[in-house]
Amino acid sequence: MNDGQIAAWHYASRKPVQVTWKSGVITKIETLTSGNSNVPADSLWIAPTLFDVQINGYGGIDFQRDDFTGEDLLRSTRKLREHGCGKFFLTLITADWEKLTTRFSCAKQLRDQSPELRSAIAGWHIEGPFLSSAPGFHGAHDPALMLDPTPQKIDELCDVAAGDPLLLTVSPERDGAIDSIKHAVSRGAKISLGHTNASAEILKQAVDAGATGFTHLGNGCPRDLDRHDNILWRVFERPELTVSLIPDKIHVSPALFRLVHRTLDKIFYTTDAMSAAGALPGKYKLGSMELEVAEDQIVRLPGKPNFAGSALKPIDGVFRAAEMLNVPWQETWQRAAEAPAHFMGLKNEIAEGQPANFCIVRIVGGKPQVSTAASYPSIVS
Repeated sequence: MNDGQIAAWHYASRKPVQVTWKSGVITKIETLTSGNSNVPADSLWIAPTLFDVQINGYGGIDFQRDDFTGEDLLRSTRKLREHGCGKFFLTLITADWEKLTTRFSCAKQLRDQSPELRSAIAGWHIEGPFLSSAPGFHGAHDPALMLDPTPQKIDELCDVAAGDPLLLTVSPERDGAIDSIKHAVSRGAKISLGHTNASAEILKQAVDAGATGFTHLGNGCPRDLDRHDNILWRVFERPELTVSLIPDKIHVSPALFRLVHRTLDKIFYTTDAMSAAGALPGKYKLGSMELEVAEDQIVRLPGKPNFAGSALKPIDGVFRAAEMLNVPWQETWQRAAEAPAHFMGLKNEIAEGQPANFCIVRIVGGKPQVSTAASYPSIVS
């Protein structure tokens, strides 16, 4: 896989291209003319691998455990790759502070020891404990473990990341949050607001302080909201924010999904996947919580209606988004591949000089079949 060539239709330009790579790096992209004998069949497409900034676990592996191993991470990474996702941010959620930072440090060490994991785990997302503890807004996070952010705690996280891309989800109404957002941005971290009932004024202060995103809009809030003033409407009035959405037809209703796209321009998709994603229905762990996953792929706390994470496969999210918006899958692919990377200041595209990591999409009988290629020694062509 480190050297090769393929002809396929480019998902964005909708033109036939021939992509050549050597030593795992794309060296040439040539647009093919209609008379060229290498022009591929109409059903063969090439696209960047999907990029997910919120993976809490996958394929039966829970990243919130204290004892997961490098082999566990590799199994999850390979299962994600099977489902179209070549790069992701390993996500840790609210926990006791010492446990959280220890898990982060251990995950960082495991990732740095493996070329395959270094290629796949593009950064880190810490979702909590700087979140709202209010009913409904804390979601599946334990409100008893919530903390106010401080520059010192931000420094601890940034020091563990050691220069890797770092995304922090913060509720800006917590005491000290605005100053901590400023400090985090000065350290190079990216701030996404979420699990919050911040007022319009506090949202503005957070944006002025450097916050640029909003985590899984439509989730991390109560099922019933005030129709006159709620967190959705307030975010709609902050077009500076890039919002993530879970495109599974479950966490965000199709109608709201379409409304968000008509209202905001800066959108990307995430699965917010936990260990049940890419696995069979059943009972799974998310940290200390036991969650139930039914045939409908909805993840719930036992006996409660609230959603708790997602069992969505990345590739399924692309096609469900296309169905909800009634657009070709090529349009929604960008929001699950290039847009998340761009939000984090990274590249994830098919371009000369970029790694030869891509998805091959075959449309067979009107249904997609996806295979993912990546360029490092552990992958066999």
